[in-house]
Amino acid sequence: MKLQEFQGKALLAKYGVPVPKNQVASTPDEVLAAANAIGGKVVVKAQVLAGGRGKAGGVKVVENADAAKAFAESILGKELYFAQAQSNLKIENVLVEEALPIAKEYYIGITTDRNSQRNVFIVSSQGGMDIEEVAESHPDAIGRFAVDPFLGLRDFDIRQLAKDGGIPNDEVGKLAPFLKTLYKAYIEGDASLAEINPLVVTTDGTFIAGDAKIVIDEAALFRHPEFAAYAETSEETDEYEKEAKRRGINNYVHLSGNIGIIGNGAGLVMGTMDEVKRAGGEPANFLDIGGGAKAELVRNSLDVVLSDKNVKGIMINIFGGITRGDEVARGIIEGTKTLNIQVPIVVRLAGTNAEEGLALLKDTDLIPAATMQEAAQKIVSLVGND
Repeated sequence: MKLQEFQGKALLAKYGVPVPKNQVASTPDEVLAAANAIGGKVVVKAQVLAGGRGKAGGVKVVENADAAKAFAESILGKELYFAQAQSNLKIENVLVEEALPIAKEYYIGITTDRNSQRNVFIVSSQGGMDIEEVAESHPDAIGRFAVDPFLGLRDFDIRQLAKDGGIPNDEVGKLAPFLKTLYKAYIEGDASLAEINPLVVTTDGTFIAGDAKIVIDEAALFRHPEFAAYAETSEETDEYEKEAKRRGINNYVHLSGNIGIIGNGAGLVMGTMDEVKRAGGEPANFLDIGGGAKAELVRNSLDVVLSDKNVKGIMINIFGGITRGDEVARGIIEGTKTLNIQVPIVVRLAGTNAEEGLALLKDTDLIPAATMQEAAQKIVSLVGND
């Protein structure tokens, strides 16, 4: 789950990472109040989950609160085009923060590296620009270090990391506590990415997070109820995907076809989509409900899939392992009772007690299928060219 800048900075500040004085605002009057509270020159930043906010016209340094309000009036509620996202995004919030006296800009990042199976620090003296560009044009200006999870980040590791990243020796003493605090926030916040670009060095030598790009591991959200509110503003711009998230359905991707797909297990759902395509149909979504098929989860999944008016039919493909097929069938039947379903639903059950489950489906409007291929052919033929 990606956090907006104001959310990421709130997380960092909680762990003691230095951030500028800031307030988030959603109306011009709130911007005026925030700018007055901060005082002096401020920066107003559009809050969207896309890079290139400055190029899109979503960031401006202003001299006073009145100018901050005027800029907010020009972008709040409006759509700006973001080249990196290749789309227009509506600006619903802005971050008002103090304008820092910048002397230097560095880059700091931590991310999960699957190859080394460790968290890797990336440090560069070339801050304020895309790290990919730095890697191409100045590869010698990037330092990397894979942190041993048992030993943590040690002082001599930081000295070597700073040297490799082109950070002057006389600044390592101030950089070290910043990196250690950031690493603590990253680990305890169950993040998979923490990127500070730029890491600002002010004219008095203070290190402050000028920006914050934080991604939280969704598999760890059960440990962080404080992040629940952030899900409403997570990275999905697709309305169907937002609604799925709101209902606790994390493994849903909206597509452009007309056949809804529901299954248990990512591989099984991908295989189901392939079979629907092979039969001549077009999947409308990817939806993995995980283990089991409880009535409430099935109902929510069907409701989300059916909210897409392009969906003309649904294929449910369940493999019962520990979960028995008859329990799955009852869950599907119960889950469909309270919905006014006007499209055909084909259900394929396999695995434990699959025959008992298929027998239960015979007394319903649900259409059983013995194999995944048969189910795909049935739903495609029922949908036809609608």
